[in-house]
This record gives sequence, C-alpha cells and structure tokens, in this order.
Amino acid sequence: MRKLFAVASAATALVLSLAACGSTGSDAAESTSAAPAAGEVLKVGVSPVPHGQILKFVKDELAAAEGLNLEIVEFTDYVQPNVQLEEGQLGANFFQHRPYLDDFNSSKGTKLVYVQDVHLEPLGLYSKKIKAVTELADGATVAVPNDATNLGRALKLLADNGVVTLKEGVGTAATERDVTGNPKNLKFQPLEAAQLPRSLEDVDAAVINGNYAIEADLKPASDALVLEKAEGNPYANGLVVKAGQEQDPRVVKLAKLLGGAEVKQYIERTYGGSVIAANAG
Repeated sequence: MRKLFAVASAATALVLSLAACGSTGSDAAESTSAAPAAGEVLKVGVSPVPHGQILKFVKDELAAAEGLNLEIVEFTDYVQPNVQLEEGQLGANFFQHRPYLDDFNSSKGTKLVYVQDVHLEPLGLYSKKIKAVTELADGATVAVPNDATNLGRALKLLADNGVVTLKEGVGTAATERDVTGNPKNLKFQPLEAAQLPRSLEDVDAAVINGNYAIEADLKPASDALVLEKAEGNPYANGLVVKAGQEQDPRVVKLAKLLGGAEVKQYIERTYGGSVIAANAG
C-alpha cells in the first residue's frame, strides 16, 4: 500500500512539475513579447539639474494629457544611469551627450541608443575687461578648460566666431596644436574647468562651461561675449534607451514632449540662456 501511494505521489508531483514549467515558459514568452500596458510607468534616470527639473516639468504639466506615467530617478554619477538602463532597471535615461554615450558603449559593451537631443549647456566666452569679442587685444590671454573634451569645444567656439582658425575637419577634437591661424597672437591658459570663473580677474577672457557659469552667477544669455549654438552641436544632452526600445510607445511620447514647444519655452524662461533647447519646438 505504501508503495502504491509513493508511486501515485511521484506521478502527481511529475504532472505538477510539468504544468509549472509549461506555465513559466508561457508567461516568460508573454512578458518579453507583450507591449507595455497603457499607463505603465516609464522609469527615467536623470542628473538632477537641469535634466531632472526639465523632466519634472514634463511629468507635472504635460504627461497626463498623453497618458504617460513617468517615474524620475536621480543619479549623481554618470555610470549608474547607463548600467541600470542596460540591466532593465530603467526604461530610459536623460543626462548625457552622444560622444559620452558612444565611448560608454565602446568601453562597457552596452547597447544603448540615442533617441533625440533635448538641450545644450553651452560654453561661453566671458570677460570683465572687454564688452565684445572684437575688442580682444593683440597678445591677450584667454583661459580655456584643460580637459581634452572641453578644450576642443572652447577652441571650436573661438574658431566659429572668427577669433582663431583650426585645422580643417578637426572640430571639437581640436588641441592648441590644431590652431593654424591666430591673428591676434592670443595666449591660451589651460585651467581646470571649475577654476575658470575665478580666472576672470586675471585674464583678458575665459571660456567657461555653462554649469560653472551658472554657479558663478554669470548669465550666459546676457554676459557671454559669444556662446555655443545648439544646432549641430554634438554635446547636446538627450534621451537614451536600450537598443530595441526606441519604438516603445512611452518612449515615443516622451521624446515628442521633450522636443515640443512647451519644453522649449520652459527651458527659455527657467534658465535664461544658461541652457539652450536643442529642438525648434
């Protein structure tokens, strides 16, 4: 009798096991192939300023009308937002520009995709001694960022405004060796980006990153002699997703809102030129 009971129990366990396996496989297939349900939360990783502020405006003022449910997750570093996006803990992120993303994908083996530009935090040329870039004197000293990325941006900004000439095609990868024309014999003084605002007392002009300009109570729209443009600038920050998620309806809606007129107007009135909308809206 005990033997029959054991056989019956084993058979029952086998049936239950097979049923469970079949259910799990079906559920898994359904969960990976099904489109997001209407109203399903889209978690977006951001840097707090200005990205988080811009996204909060979208969440509070625009998302409901589009049936978009956003959760904002703030990060203070530039690695975890991409790591968590790759791992599926986030549905999108908004903190980086294309060159950073390309380098991250190449070095980390991730497959993240840039969806669209949103805004640029522009470099500008500032001075406490002159009122226009044309007033730079012969032999003037111009402070520039000493890191490779921002140095190239600074030199391109000067070239775009006729101050220097760069080797053809070098673009934002420029170094001082790529300056082929310097009609005013400018002297470049490389400094850490955070030190540039304080250098204005000692140099004739300085190229300063947008975030450090804001911290120093400079107003790029009115104080900068010249300012980077958003159009065609590779350093515009934008929306990023994992490869294959570009057509997720929630991502499509968010991209539409971030590129719309309301967000452009919010950026203009909130940041006064310190942040420039990358899209026409």
